Amino acid sequence: MRYQLKRRLFSIPERYMIQNDLGEDVAYVMGEWSLRPELLVMDVRGKELARIHKVPFSMPGTFEIYRDGYLSAVIYREAVWTNKGSFTIDVPGTDDYTAEGDFTGHEYFLVRHGKAVAQISRQWFTMADTYGVEMLNAEDAILVLAATVVIDISLHSQHD
Repeated sequence: MRYQLKRRLFSIPERYMIQNDLGEDVAYVMGEWSLRPELLVMDVRGKELARIHKVPFSMPGTFEIYRDGYLSAVIYREAVWTNKGSFTIDVPGTDDYTAEGDFTGHEYFLVRHGKAVAQISRQWFTMADTYGVEMLNAEDAILVLAATVVIDISLHSQHD
């Protein structure tokens, strides 16, 4: 399954639209202003699918993803001060993911147990800030899409 993730330029807070491989809107990500800034992943009917929080007073680029009120993953960058390194998506248990590849060029894979499970690429599209997310295995699509948003935000905040 392929998804297209479009980041709206110049939107504060962040906004993304998610489409399936048929071009149909399936979800969106919208920032919410509160004491603790967060992003909400919603389906097209407005049902919350996930909630993304930036972890205060932590290493730059550390985020938590909640689903149904429970912590689903913690995402952090291994080497924040370089363009290299990788991101870790720490999920409960032993099924952690890593994001590995060319983050400057926005070409990377999500890897679990040594096997690529999703490919994220901006090269599939000519439009800036539009990413292709291809699920290579039956994975939790919401978690993979939320992780893609977190990595995009982390990369933009490092270079902005």
